[in-house]
Amino acid sequence: MEVMYTLWLRQVRRYWRSYSRMLGTLGQPILMLLALGYGIGAIYQKAGEGNYLNFLVPGIITQTVLLSGVFWGIIILQDKRFGFLAEMLVAPVSRLKILLGSAIGGATISILQGLMIFVIALVFGFRPDNWFLVIPAFGVLVFMSLALTSFGAGIASAVDDFQGFQGINNLLVLPLFFLSSALYPLNSIPDVLRIISSINPVTYMVDALRTLLTAAPSHFGIGLDLAVMAATFIACLIFAVNRFNRIQM
Repeated sequence: MEVMYTLWLRQVRRYWRSYSRMLGTLGQPILMLLALGYGIGAIYQKAGEGNYLNFLVPGIITQTVLLSGVFWGIIILQDKRFGFLAEMLVAPVSRLKILLGSAIGGATISILQGLMIFVIALVFGFRPDNWFLVIPAFGVLVFMSLALTSFGAGIASAVDDFQGFQGINNLLVLPLFFLSSALYPLNSIPDVLRIISSINPVTYMVDALRTLLTAAPSHFGIGLDLAVMAATFIACLIFAVNRFNRIQM
């Protein structure tokens, strides 16, 4: 446990000491809240769909966690490049502990960023329908962060250069976000897009958060949302462990 705690603390300290990284990860979600929440919000309300900002905030929180969690894998590439990972792998410590300590640190950072966006959304006018349900919504946020960080660690373990990692991430992350229900309701889109969104695990994350934070009717049911997230977490963790164990230094 001491090894995992040390690696966790290392990740958290690196984040708090990098102000540019903090601003960079929060800038895009804030811009989307302003541009979409207020820009498209008026059109959305005129169409009789209600408050678009309330609809949008769970999606933007998910986007923040998705980007932060998956892109955290670049830390593994940096550790590869500068030799830190090689020193860790030859130490008398299991690879699983090394992976979990670093991944939990990355997940902690993703959770903090998601909470920051939640607080910023409150400033913009967002209000949860039931404050008691913010606690289980936080649990969903933790679960999402752990799954996505594991996914990012698996990708980073499978590639050897920054360009390849960024290329794979751009190929995966943007479709996962835009083909979820983060920006639009699933009941008013073409059937083809609805089917694609229904097989996207990020869609279920957004649906669970939206149901808990805004009391909007769940499109799939909160039970199915949680089941899909659990299956996604297990699959991502297995993928990360498998790829991390294959690293050759």
